[in-house]
Amino acid sequence: MTTARTPSPLLGGLAPDAFMKRYWHKRPLLIRQAIPGFTAPLSRDALFAMAAQDDVESRLISHARKRWQLEHGPFDADDLPPLSRKQWTLLVQGVNLHSPAVDALMQQFRFIPDARLDDVMISYATDGGGVGPHLDSYDVFLLQAHGKRRWRIGPQRDTTWLDDVPLRILKHFEAEEEWILEPGDMLYLPPGYAHDGVAQGECMTYSIGFRAPLEQEMLQNFLYYLAENAPALPFARHFAGRYADPGQSAVKHPAALPDAMIETLVSQLEKVRWGQKEVEDFLGRWLSEPKSHVFFDPPESPLSVTRFVREAAERGLALSPKTQLLYRRNQYYVNGEPLDVPASARSTLRQLADRRRLNAGECANFEQKDQEIVEILYDWYASGWLQLETDPKPPLKLRAVRKKAKK
Repeated sequence: MTTARTPSPLLGGLAPDAFMKRYWHKRPLLIRQAIPGFTAPLSRDALFAMAAQDDVESRLISHARKRWQLEHGPFDADDLPPLSRKQWTLLVQGVNLHSPAVDALMQQFRFIPDARLDDVMISYATDGGGVGPHLDSYDVFLLQAHGKRRWRIGPQRDTTWLDDVPLRILKHFEAEEEWILEPGDMLYLPPGYAHDGVAQGECMTYSIGFRAPLEQEMLQNFLYYLAENAPALPFARHFAGRYADPGQSAVKHPAALPDAMIETLVSQLEKVRWGQKEVEDFLGRWLSEPKSHVFFDPPESPLSVTRFVREAAERGLALSPKTQLLYRRNQYYVNGEPLDVPASARSTLRQLADRRRLNAGECANFEQKDQEIVEILYDWYASGWLQLETDPKPPLKLRAVRKKAKK
């Protein structure tokens, strides 16, 4: 993991803290040979195979005769246009969840909090392919992985969208800068900065994207959190009874909402209280929750606890790419669940959260006194949340899947 003050080729020779101060959320940065000699870790065929899985989000975008078309996957090989056809793009989301090599690439961007880091999307395009000039609502690093792509960018003033197209494409795009990116080159763009990328020949671009939830979305989910956890929250004692109106008089207008009921609810809502502790707990659960299409692969024949400990001491352990482990002080959250962690296990779990792995030497220190941490880690291993390092699994696990209906 990159340290905050170490200059990095990934950021054009800037240290991560310098990049964050000068560019993050502020202005674009073109980085030539961010990863020198970069070779795409996932082949075109492997990407197409991934797009056929029903637990992978994929989209097919084509532009012909001035018409844009959008289809949602999964896509079998015969669903895709021929490679000889120009101006089509396959977008595959969350590739880091299914390819260890792509996940390792994403780890290089962990100088930004995991709570903000989202996923790696791969864009495969034939000559002339692209998704049109557009804006993203989040920060993004665009790493050229194969072939060439011409990028035009500009601080868009007119955000009018084209009518009658299935994509949000700017109607009056104005570019101020233009470059051709080759493998290893990377472009950083802050939110709201207009850009248009067009493939020059066959190409693949990796988009490292970040979570930027709407404030309304955060508020809505926090209110859901309060409702779901109300019995355990301090204000719950005010809501032990049931609505009653012993002073209600007979009415002439039975369809009118009664004043007593409105006043009672207003009074009760004024008793609802929350503080930083509740906000921290909500964010830990919500931000570590896997996306709805993500599911884990438990081992078909789990090792015994004794064998697991022995193997971990020889091979080390790593979180599944699909696992999100966050913490705040001494409270830990894994895949949407709060975790009570005994004091003896906190240091180990913090190392695992920050590095996403424990080496063999660290695992060799598990002794009888560390039984609590062994129980936690073994449970995660049996659930598919944690894996033994150098686990002999193919980079892309293809499953026999049921074909979803096209949207």
